[in-house]
Amino acid sequence: MNKVITTELPVTSLLGDRVASTDFIDCYSIESELSPRHAAQIITNFPVWARFLIGIRNLLTRPLGLSSDGPSAIDKVGFFPVETENSHELIAGFNDKHLNFRVSVISQNGRVYLATWVHTNNIAGQLYLKAILPFHILISRNALARVKEESHAKKT
Repeated sequence: MNKVITTELPVTSLLGDRVASTDFIDCYSIESELSPRHAAQIITNFPVWARFLIGIRNLLTRPLGLSSDGPSAIDKVGFFPVETENSHELIAGFNDKHLNFRVSVISQNGRVYLATWVHTNNIAGQLYLKAILPFHILISRNALARVKEESHAKKT
């Protein structure tokens, strides 16, 4: 199967322990043999149109004091600090005042999974999540399509 599919978070994911009934979680996957780190680097290397959307987000949320480039960290993928990494999963993200979020990139059984977990901390977080959700889905699915392209390029 060469297309991005919506799927459940793999049960092996360390992210699963965080998910409460009121939290947001989504997961997509694509056929790929790339490592979690390699896939995460592709995923967070946003195309121009996604960087444009993130720029608009940063402009609109700056007056609210929301983070635009994540906290300082020794190890980052994109602007996301890496929290946990092992041979099959990389988890990155951070806590902000409106919400806490993590992305998990898992490489398992010939597939790469991209999951996003969000815990909203207040009404601002709930409103923010609703506002960005259509863009999040578009960016996530595009990111995995780019992972697949890189996987194909690596094989040839």
